[in-house]
Amino acid sequence: MSNPIPHQALRSFASNCYQAMGVNALAADLLADTLVQADLWGHQSHGVMRLFWYAARLQSGAMNGNAVPVEDGGFGAIATMDGQGGLGQVVAKAAMTKAIALSKTHGLGAVAVRNSGHFGTVMYFTRMAAQAGCVGFVSTNASPAMAPWGGMEKRVGNNPWSWAAPAGRYPPMVLDIANTAVARGKLYLAKQRNETIPDSWAIDAEGNATIDPAAGIAGTILPMAGHKGYGISTIMDMLSGVLTGSHFGNSVVGPYVPNGVSGVGHFVLAININACRPQSEFELDMERLIDQLKATKRQPNVAQIYYPGELEALSDLKLRRDGIDLPRDTADELRSKAKELGIFAPF
Repeated sequence: MSNPIPHQALRSFASNCYQAMGVNALAADLLADTLVQADLWGHQSHGVMRLFWYAARLQSGAMNGNAVPVEDGGFGAIATMDGQGGLGQVVAKAAMTKAIALSKTHGLGAVAVRNSGHFGTVMYFTRMAAQAGCVGFVSTNASPAMAPWGGMEKRVGNNPWSWAAPAGRYPPMVLDIANTAVARGKLYLAKQRNETIPDSWAIDAEGNATIDPAAGIAGTILPMAGHKGYGISTIMDMLSGVLTGSHFGNSVVGPYVPNGVSGVGHFVLAININACRPQSEFELDMERLIDQLKATKRQPNVAQIYYPGELEALSDLKLRRDGIDLPRDTADELRSKAKELGIFAPF
């Protein structure tokens, strides 16, 4: 690990790199913030480690860093949006902003998004809904990462999804999961750290369990919960890709390769809590729910029970104060590639 880096410095560094590649300041700042926020939440697999993965796609022209998403249809509480092949982060923020606005009029709002790209951590966008007094949901499809249950060839993305809700005196309750045993970024992170992986994460190209992250990347990541994870991921592809009119299945291109239009689709939903009951009452009951969870008799050697999203909130508090440690290989790569852009790395 390198010396801890202040989150503000890391965010400015990432934004400067993207601006040096011609991305406008607002989009560069958002993209940088989503990456650094993932690191703050303790999810380095989706943090600044990915900075130059996106950069490669920007530089190849596979992704347009200055594209503006366009609302182009829908009716009532549902809108449709074309991401114009732009940054998934920009598109997802626009979609959630629209869904929240619709929820204030209709009680709920939904946006079906096509022609977008990878947007990082899903909870970055469902958190927007929680902060606006809504229950938020976002699903997205992704490039093939796992085989259909019983298969050996990649056909299904990890297709993550997230829910978030305000929780009174507690930080928002947030669930953000991929449908593979782990996000594929965790294999890349293990490879970068020269670490092995559990043999329950992936199979190699011959269908054998592996502890080698490189073999897992070349092979197939396993679904969470066996056939259930495969089933959920397929449904999320229907919701994010087929319903929205975007790419789906093995036609989606992910951020791990520099070329090829992503064609990612998202489905974004905001439910106005006040349409169901007063938000103040909802939040009091959320506090009671969390209190009940945390008061559960614990197993031996378990110090405390956490509710969904709590570990990320605690990590955020700590790392905002103490700084973010980056793996040495990540820091070296960032410094080297930033130098090519004329950007000085503050670490």
